[in-house]
Amino acid sequence: MSISISKKSAIPAKSNQVHLLNKISDLSSVGLAKDELAFAKNELKSSGQSSINRYSHWVYLILPKKKEKVEHHRLESLRKTGAQFATLLNKTKAQSVTIRGAEGKDVYALAEGMALMNYQFLKYFKDAKTKKNSLKKINVVGGMTAIMTTELQANVDAVYHTRDLVNEPLSFLTAPQLATEIKKLGKKAGFKVDVFNKKKIESLKMGGLLAVNRGSVDPPTFTVMEWKPKGAKNKKPIVLVGKGVVYDTGGVSLKPTANSMDMMKCDMAGAAMMIGTMYAISKAKLPVHVVGLIPATDNRPGLNAYVPGDVVKMHNGMTVEVLNTDAEGRMLLADALSYAKKYKPELVFDAATLTGAAVRAIGSVASCVMGTAGDKDFSKLQKSGENTYERVVRMPFWSEYGEQIKSDVADIKNLGGATAGQITAGKFLEHFTDYPWIHIDIAGPSYITSPDSYRGKWGTGYGVRLLFDMLKNR
Repeated sequence: MSISISKKSAIPAKSNQVHLLNKISDLSSVGLAKDELAFAKNELKSSGQSSINRYSHWVYLILPKKKEKVEHHRLESLRKTGAQFATLLNKTKAQSVTIRGAEGKDVYALAEGMALMNYQFLKYFKDAKTKKNSLKKINVVGGMTAIMTTELQANVDAVYHTRDLVNEPLSFLTAPQLATEIKKLGKKAGFKVDVFNKKKIESLKMGGLLAVNRGSVDPPTFTVMEWKPKGAKNKKPIVLVGKGVVYDTGGVSLKPTANSMDMMKCDMAGAAMMIGTMYAISKAKLPVHVVGLIPATDNRPGLNAYVPGDVVKMHNGMTVEVLNTDAEGRMLLADALSYAKKYKPELVFDAATLTGAAVRAIGSVASCVMGTAGDKDFSKLQKSGENTYERVVRMPFWSEYGEQIKSDVADIKNLGGATAGQITAGKFLEHFTDYPWIHIDIAGPSYITSPDSYRGKWGTGYGVRLLFDMLKNR
C-alpha cells in the first residue's frame, strides 16, 4: 500500500477537498454557494468541522479549536482529524483529495494523519484487491513548501516500510530475509548496505548474537547501513542500532503464548525503526552522516540453545552470566553497541522492544529513554517527541541500578532484580558503550493490539518520525 503526496498551485476542478481555516470569515475564499455557506457556518460554530456533499465530490472544512494553544497538541489534533477524513474518503471510494491551508505545519499534520491512516497490510489476504483503500493521492495547495512535501513523502513511505517489516511473520521474515529487505530498501532510498554472514560474525567474536542464535536453524545476520552525503554537517557519524530479533519464543526460558509469544514477530521493531529512519533521511537527502547497525536472529529453544547458567564472552571481551534466555535482546544489542565504537561516533541511539517493565511503567503512549548523552541531546529528543507526538520519557540512570546486574561468576549478568527492569536493562547495555548514547525502549508504542487513529493496529512505525525530526533539526 502506498500513497503519493504532491504540491499543487490550485485545486483541481471537482476534486475532493479539505480547507483548513484560521477563522470563519475565511469561508469567503472557499467558493461556496449561499446555502452551503450558511450550512457550513452553523456546523463550524458548533463542532469546528463541516462536510458538504456535492455529489461529484466532497468539500470538508476544518476550523481548529482555539483551546488547542499548545502547538504539539494542536498538530496532533489535526493528525487525528486527517485520519478521520481518510476513513470518510475511502468509504466514498475517493481516489484523491486536495488540502488547502495557509499554515505549513497545520497542513503538514493534517496530510500526515491522512496518509498514515491510509496504510494497510494486505499481503496475506486472497481478496486483497477488494480490501484495498481507494485513496491514492494527496495534493496540497498553499502552506507547505516543496521541501516539506518531500520530507512528508519520505516519512510516510518510511513508516509504511517500517510497519510492513514489523507486521511480517517469521514464516517470511527470517534474519537472512531481513537483510535482503534492507538491501532492497537501501537500493530504493540510496543508502549503502553491507551484510555480515555467520562466518564474519564469528570472526568478530560477537558472542551475544551467536549465543541467542544457537537454538535456531537459520543463521544470524549483522547488517551495516550507511548514508554519507557530500556536505554532511557532522564530522563524526551518528550511529543507529536496532534490535533485530525476528521472533522471540523466549528460548529455553519459554514465554507463555497468550498475550506474549503470539505477538513476538514484533520483537524486531527496533531494527525496523532504524531501517525506516535510514530510509527517510536518505530519501529526504538530509545532510547528515548516519550509520545503522542491525544484529538479527530469532530466539528459539531448539538445537544447542543457550541456557540459564551459561557464561557468554561478548564482542568487547566482557563475560555475561545468562540468568534468563528471554533477556536476549540486550545480548545482541551489546555486541552491536560495542562494534559501534569503531566509528568514533558523535552520538549513538539504540532502539528495542526490550522490556515489559517499560510498558508497565508508562504504557503504550511513549517510550522509555535513558543513557549517557548530555542533557542537551535528551532535551532535543523530547522536543522532537512533542513535534511528532512520538513522545519519550527519560528514566533516571543512577549507578545504584547497576548494582543489580553484578554477577558472582562473570563480569555482569543479563538480568536485574524484580523492579526497574527497563533501567537495569539499560545499565547492562551501558557496559558496551564509551560514547554519548541514548537507549530507547519502544516495547509499549511500537506494536498495539487495538486501532489508535492514524497509528492503526499492530505495527505503528513508532520512532521513525521522532528520529527524523531530531536529526533534521540537529
